[in-house]
Amino acid sequence: MSNLPTNLRYAESHEWVLDNKDGTVTVGITDHAQQALGDVVFVELPEVGTALSKGQEFGVIESVKAASDLYSPVVGEVIEVNDALEDAPETVNEAPYEGGWIMKVRLDSDSLDGLLDADAYQATLSADD
Repeated sequence: MSNLPTNLRYAESHEWVLDNKDGTVTVGITDHAQQALGDVVFVELPEVGTALSKGQEFGVIESVKAASDLYSPVVGEVIEVNDALEDAPETVNEAPYEGGWIMKVRLDSDSLDGLLDADAYQATLSADD
């Protein structure tokens, strides 16, 4: 079973969302996603200022096995990206919920609605097995 912090919300596309309680959220990929990818070698980060719609592709994450598109789990504007991933993309593997975050977004709406809690996300993973 993957490590799933219960304070986060999840998208079925394997992104997690941390509500920063100030109208912004932090976004990354789940432990399950990084395990499926294998060793991450590159993360294409969105530009600060990019307006995102829910489900919109915002970047690419590449591993030794595959490249996967990243999809925004929320509606809003990118206000910060994790530049440390440019030099250390493996942080996504080592700490997907801490140092391996990808971007911070100022929410345009209550787009946390429809995201899954840890139990519901776990259920989607179990259905894949």
